[in-house]
Amino acid sequence: MLQVEVSERVRRVLEEFDPDLPLSRARTLPKEWYLWDEIAELEQAAVFGDTWQAVGRRELVGATGEYLTFDVGSEPVVVVRGEDGVLRGLINVCRHKAARVCTAEHGRESKLRCRYHGWTYDLTGHLRGVPEFAGVEEFDRETNGLPPVRTAEWGPYVWVHLGQPQVGLEEYLAPLPQWEKQREALKGLVWYERRVYDVGCNWKVYVDNYLDGGYHVNTVHPGLSGVLEYVEYRTICDGMTVLQISPLRSGSGAVGRTRSGDLAAYWWVYPNMMLNIYPGVMDCNIVVPLGVERCRVIFDLYFAEGTPADFIAESIAVTEQVQREDMEVCEEVQRNLRSRSYRVGRFSVQRENGGYYFHQLLGRALQKAAGISRRQREMPDGSRL
Repeated sequence: MLQVEVSERVRRVLEEFDPDLPLSRARTLPKEWYLWDEIAELEQAAVFGDTWQAVGRRELVGATGEYLTFDVGSEPVVVVRGEDGVLRGLINVCRHKAARVCTAEHGRESKLRCRYHGWTYDLTGHLRGVPEFAGVEEFDRETNGLPPVRTAEWGPYVWVHLGQPQVGLEEYLAPLPQWEKQREALKGLVWYERRVYDVGCNWKVYVDNYLDGGYHVNTVHPGLSGVLEYVEYRTICDGMTVLQISPLRSGSGAVGRTRSGDLAAYWWVYPNMMLNIYPGVMDCNIVVPLGVERCRVIFDLYFAEGTPADFIAESIAVTEQVQREDMEVCEEVQRNLRSRSYRVGRFSVQRENGGYYFHQLLGRALQKAAGISRRQREMPDGSRL
């Protein structure tokens, strides 16, 4: 079991959150969880190092030697298709002096060669070339390959797990794969482009905003609110996922033209993956922590094959507008978390069950990693449950 040593002040802040309260009595994560470096370091191990993570588009690694790179939290990873056709994930750090072996986002090579001193690895991660190393004693080439990481494919992405997964990827994603199979929501969608946004907030602020059950749509996204049937907006929490779903109604302007059909489905996969699906349109978001008060949101934009160029342009403009609106409010929240007037918040019972579900999953993971038993949790007044 993953166990991480934490300071006494971090332990006390972790103990304050109670993930077992009913929604009507629940409090949010204390603000220190969004502001302290020690919490962010714990998340690297207990969250990003112990969950399935989407790292790149699977069509980029379809042929022998094709690779893609990604940072899972603070861990550089390379995924490469071997000569045997097997897709492998490897730690992208040279065993010599810790330079990255592959530096491009994606490419194709017959071998993986570190640009720093030329150490060379084959497509399975085994160390093959060690220039000018004659005479070095007690060096075992066989044990100095690139360490493997568990790798799987689902939907448009390649996924990796840095630890020892308790379940395979499809079980982890359930019920998303079953829902997709029933609705064929991803069928015929083709990747169009990637857009990247650096946001001045903790990654959890961005996820909180996403999972508030549409609570902010009417006030923050007036254009989008015109096509969502708000009174029928529902949030369903299941496994490691949250589904927010809403019927669509006829709207005007670019939003009405590009967000039409029967249904909008917003899937979140713990901890940082989102799929926003409309008929013929999808954007996939990966939220990457860059520090306590910064994150990067990666958008991959998909459209049905044959979609006219003017429709795509209008749709992307809508996505950009919604993202700007979200970024503005998330950055405002991050600044105001330092206010002396705020420590914890409350949840709308009618709307915010998804946000509390996220806090429960995260809170239990961090408390478990810190060795905090929920039955023995110390309360702020010094008493114990």
